[in-house]
Amino acid sequence: MRFFRGGILRRRVVALAGPAVAEQMLQNALGIVDMILVGGIGPAAIAAVGMSDQIVMLVLVSFAAFNVGTTALVARYAGSRDMAAAARVAHQAILVSFGLGTLLGAIVFVAAPRALGLMGAAPDVLALGTPYFRLMCVSIPFLALSVVGNATLRGIGDTRTPLFVAVAASLLHVTLAFLLIFGHLGLPRLGVVGAGIATLAARTLSGGVTLWVLMSGRSLLHLSFGGLRKWQGETMLRLLRVGLPAAGEQFMMRLGMTLYARIIAGLGTAAFAAHRVALTAESLSFTPGFGFALAAATLVGQGLGARKPRAAEAAGYQTLHYAVAMMSSMGLVFFIFSRPLVLVFTQDPEVVDLASLCLKIVGLAQPVLASSMVMAGALRGAGDTRWTLLITASGVWLVRIPLALLLTNLGFGLPGAWVAMTIDLTIRGALMYWRYRAGRWKYIQI
Repeated sequence: MRFFRGGILRRRVVALAGPAVAEQMLQNALGIVDMILVGGIGPAAIAAVGMSDQIVMLVLVSFAAFNVGTTALVARYAGSRDMAAAARVAHQAILVSFGLGTLLGAIVFVAAPRALGLMGAAPDVLALGTPYFRLMCVSIPFLALSVVGNATLRGIGDTRTPLFVAVAASLLHVTLAFLLIFGHLGLPRLGVVGAGIATLAARTLSGGVTLWVLMSGRSLLHLSFGGLRKWQGETMLRLLRVGLPAAGEQFMMRLGMTLYARIIAGLGTAAFAAHRVALTAESLSFTPGFGFALAAATLVGQGLGARKPRAAEAAGYQTLHYAVAMMSSMGLVFFIFSRPLVLVFTQDPEVVDLASLCLKIVGLAQPVLASSMVMAGALRGAGDTRWTLLITASGVWLVRIPLALLLTNLGFGLPGAWVAMTIDLTIRGALMYWRYRAGRWKYIQI
């Protein structure tokens, strides 16, 4: 695999990162459109969707072991050209993730009102959020299938197929959301429930098409129903050895983010709505960061699989350079144009004022956020998931949560909570870069 020389490396980074970034930006655009449509209903609707999505993201932590483990192992096998072993990994990851998604989706479906109540939902938010949340629960198995299927494709260096699938699913989502939220073309006006139906339909399409691609012979990996029925104990152990620390990292982060969101919910519906709006606007920047992180994971994993650790290291740094440039530019936009960006989502004066200030605060942290995301992706691609767990857990639980509690109790409100988040991101970005630069990940056997 010849990607050591500078020109070849840059082309490989762009070829992998380009579709991945485009896909993530498309997903982000979808979230923005959803927020605009739901924001037309009112702050309670924004809060209902935001709290529901926060819980679903916590549930999806269960699949992080298979997501990260699949990309790391498939990339290693692809780098060494052992596609049969890569297929065994994909079969096991898909089999277990879909079954686990079905089980967890059923559990949280039953517990939906209680879960939203624990998030601090006010009565109006609870009434809107419960039916929406239950639709999200039904979508979890298909979302898990899509996530793990895409992790497989990215591991073999295919970032274009996930992009094409995302385009189709997004078109379906936006069309249904527009029609069902407001009742166009004679359809019933379903409000937040309409947004939930649109999300469910899009996730079902995405998961189904991704599985079809992998089983139809249209990718370098050709999966089969027979392979999905076989339990491969050794392969599963390797997946879990790499993936469980990643799952622990995601669990600690999502649990911390849920508590962080609960702290903000205690500030009132307007504050939580502003938090959600600011996060959605900020995703214009961190969504490309996810794309670059995925590219870094694939390139580092493939480089190590090809026994070219210097090439793997160079790939991580090259990807980081692109991410810092793009995200820093977006941070400048956030700082200068925060209010116009927020006005796209809502006209509520209190929400606009709070969200605009938060967007200015986080705009300053974009370079270190790029380091945190891309260096973490590179380390995961190498299988160095224990250190990403330690750094992420320390940042969220020892910095963000205590500082958010302190600053909100001192009367700084939502901006104080966002200052705490920015300090957390700065520390994590520095530590992820330090771990990658140390280079010990080059010698990890997975």
